[in-house]
Amino acid sequence: MSTAELKLDIINRIANLKESYIIEEIKKLLDFELDESVYQISDAQRKRLTEAKTDKVLTESQANKEIEEWLNEK
Repeated sequence: MSTAELKLDIINRIANLKESYIIEEIKKLLDFELDESVYQISDAQRKRLTEAKTDKVLTESQANKEIEEWLNEK
């Protein structure tokens, strides 16, 4: 199926949707994908990304511990 055919199929399917929540989710996805603004990350996130690139990753238990700590901050 060509890109043009896919677009027409999607447009037709969206036009026939009755559920507004699905349309809202599609809009969110498109807004996210088409957003060209620069995403800002914290120094801690930048450090973690650098570590991940050099294969310095967390174990599952370490990750869960950090997630729990982060959730408790909120």
